[in-house]
Amino acid sequence: MPRTVVALALSSHPGPSVVVSAVAAVLGIAVGLDPPHVAILGIAFLLGQLSVGLSNDWIDAERDRAVGRTDKPVAAGHVSVGTVRAASFITAVAAILITLPLGWFATLAHTIFILSAWSYNLGLKNTPVSVLPYIVSFGLLPMIATLARPVPAAAAAWALALGALLGVAAHFANVLPDLDDDERTGIAGLPHRIGRTASGVVIWASLAAGAVAAFFGPAGEPSALQWIGLGITLLLAVAIAVVLRRPPTRLLFQLIIAAALVNVVLLSVSGARLLA
Repeated sequence: MPRTVVALALSSHPGPSVVVSAVAAVLGIAVGLDPPHVAILGIAFLLGQLSVGLSNDWIDAERDRAVGRTDKPVAAGHVSVGTVRAASFITAVAAILITLPLGWFATLAHTIFILSAWSYNLGLKNTPVSVLPYIVSFGLLPMIATLARPVPAAAAAWALALGALLGVAAHFANVLPDLDDDERTGIAGLPHRIGRTASGVVIWASLAAGAVAAFFGPAGEPSALQWIGLGITLLLAVAIAVVLRRPPTRLLFQLIIAAALVNVVLLSVSGARLLA
């Protein structure tokens, strides 16, 4: 049993799951949720993200075996496909049910978030619109937090745009290290179709547009923190440019996450400016 639990945890993509859940909790604080509701939001997101990671591993099990992914517990034979599949459905349902105390609007938005992410694993990853689930899910992040308020409200357009742009960058950065393995197993999403160089340009453009949205989107004069955030984002952009010139690694995705966290900080201090 302990071995199965460890294998399930590793199959759930725990790093990204924790990061996205933390972002959701921070946004909940930013929009004024009380501690119990922030906790509910964070737990609901964690379960939802775990379900997405688990679904990825059982759906891609054969592909992962074909390319020798020993880091994948299912492909390595440490846990069965059936166990991971069952866990993915259980965590998805639990995520939606736990969101219910935040209201029907937030629950509906979170359900769409999860279904969008699952749709990528279920087939959209192999289409020209592979980026769409990332746009939808990341774009909904601020909206779920604002809808969870005692008086639900829509998120500001700039916040939605920033989330969607970060989703675009995350998609392309996450796929780049796996382009060769994906080609061997017949995967052809948007990054595969436009190539490594064009994908790098897309990452740059989406990050730049996201920085502009975070800097100019909130009403009023830019604060000192916004200036600092813009500067850090530009430094990260330089680092990303260096990484893009080298053989692809997970470092690129990690830098994108770092840039995302900078903008999440800017979102978190926006307070009422997050509301439409």
